[in-house]
Amino acid sequence: MSRRRNPRPAWIEARSRALGQRIAKARAERRWSQDELADRAGLDRRSLQRYENAVREPRFGDLLLIAAALDMPIDKLVREPEQRTEGQPLDGNVRDAGSPDEG
Repeated sequence: MSRRRNPRPAWIEARSRALGQRIAKARAERRWSQDELADRAGLDRRSLQRYENAVREPRFGDLLLIAAALDMPIDKLVREPEQRTEGQPLDGNVRDAGSPDEG
């Protein structure tokens, strides 16, 4: 497997860990094992384990399957609380300087 040329910024690693924790928390709230969520989502248990432990980042399609299995909107699964760390870009809420404000 090839390695990245540059390591990921710390804020990306933190978001990946937070995503894994949200998946694990939602699974635990339903009292499901990793096997059960993986079966319901149509994924391999090992993949789910890697996502929850932030060893790998889930593919978009896998996130859709996980959210559907958990019966929750995908944005609730992936959205971070309104908090930024240094060097982290703003989310999609940024307006162009020339855009009129909505209000």
